[in-house]
Formats: sequence, C-alpha cells, structure tokens
Amino acid sequence: MSRYWKIKSFAKINLALNIVGKTSSLHKIESLISFLNLNDDIFIREINKKKHQIKFTGKFSDEIGEKNTVSKLLEILDKKDLLKNKKYEIKIIKNIPNKAGLGGGSMNAASILKFLIKKQKIKINKKRLVKISNFIGSDVILGIRPKNSILKSNGDIKHISKIESKKVLVVKPDFGCSTEKIYSKVKKFNKSQFHKIDKYFFTYPALEKLNNDLELIVLRKYPKFKILKAFLEKLPNIKLVRMTGSGSAMIAYFSSSKFCKQAEKKVNENFKKYWCITAKTI
Repeated sequence: MSRYWKIKSFAKINLALNIVGKTSSLHKIESLISFLNLNDDIFIREINKKKHQIKFTGKFSDEIGEKNTVSKLLEILDKKDLLKNKKYEIKIIKNIPNKAGLGGGSMNAASILKFLIKKQKIKINKKRLVKISNFIGSDVILGIRPKNSILKSNGDIKHISKIESKKVLVVKPDFGCSTEKIYSKVKKFNKSQFHKIDKYFFTYPALEKLNNDLELIVLRKYPKFKILKAFLEKLPNIKLVRMTGSGSAMIAYFSSSKFCKQAEKKVNENFKKYWCITAKTI
C-alpha cells in the first residue's frame, strides 16, 4: 500500500453574513470569510480494496455518521468515474466541533477534493468543480482556496490579500445548531452591502457596522446563548463579538493573543461545560 499523505483542513468563520434573498431551495447570502489556524488532520492513501475506507477519530468524532461530507464526495467522484476505480483510505482527526458554524465537515470535503486535484488524481475543470462542490454543501467551494474572501450574493468569491491576522477566542456552547433549522426561521432579507471589493470590510470600524443575520434567530431560540454573548461583550479589551455561520460558536475578537488567553481563562471559569480555544486568522 502507498504511504499516507497528511492534509490540514482549516476551520472557516464568517466575520459578517447577510441574507439577501432566496431561490427555490437555497437562501442567497453574502459573507466575509476568514480561516483559522484551527484544523482537522486528514491522512489519505490509495488502497487496493473494493471500497473506500473512512474513519473519524478525535474529540469531535462521535456524532459523525456513516453518511457524511467525505463519503458524499467519494460517492460523487465514483459515480462520475473521476477516480478511475481507485479507492482511498481516509483517516480524519476531528479537532473542529460539529454544528458550530465553523464549516468542519465542508472543509474536510474541500481539502480532500483540493488534494486529489493537486496530486492529479482527478482532472476537472472549474465549472465542474463548482458543481460538485455545491452538490456536497454550499460552502465547500470556499475551502478550495482557504483565504480571506468576500462571498458575493451571486456566488462569486473574491479573495482579499494582505489582511492583518485577527486574534480570536472561539467559544462553542454545550449545544449545536442545525443549519437547516436555523435557516428555516429566516423571515426577512437584508440589502446587499458588498457591491465593491474592498479589504476595508475586514477592519473593525467596518465590521462593527455589519452583522450576522442568523445571530438574532439563535439568540431568540437559545437563552443561554444570549447569556454567553453578554458575558463576552463585557470582557476586558474586547473588540467585537459575533456568531459564525448558523452557530453555535461565538467568536470574540481581541487585539492580541495575550488578551485572548486571559479571556479564555475567564470563559473556562464561568462556563465549565463549554468548549473554547484561542486562535488566529490565517
């Protein structure tokens, strides 16, 4: 058997998220995207077997079922004969919590897809890449190039360079949010705000004027989420507190890792069952 290749699959955060409309099946969103130095570790190798072998381990592996984003990806690639009957063993160490709005599962699929293309295990054009990515999950395409990005409402992704790294504390309560259920509660739409591509959007003065349109839904549904946000907003040296994606992780932004570590200690003291970690955008 061939040797394992190791891939890092980074957590994704939404610095801001606007819901600007809806198609027959999906909501139309625009968002400011960054990635964290928090990652799942993926080990992949080609095997001489009749079936792919996928195994999840790590702290956040328990809730992952037999049907997941990775199995879905391999199933699609097999159906389209893109793997040319080759089978893979994939081991994933889950360091990113599920149902947190951090895109863990989607980024796993994106990272594997990116690897297969880079190593020329599959050949695929951009149009087909987008189609396959969207079939697995609407945010998978973002993980093909994990960079600071502006996702426009028409699906276009604009990568932004030379953004200063943000120091953050990621806090996930002792419950997760179903993306489908949270989006089902959306009753009104916002106006599009990202008409022009400007890295100014990633500055704190700009971010303070923006929102995550899904956050209010989660705050109403989960009273303890409201308590957490109020606690984070009162921490010393805090710059911004905002939910990522459809939750349930809350991101607290600070000007330094030192302030993040101090805040992490306070969160651990007051919310003993919650998971939190200091990280930074990459």
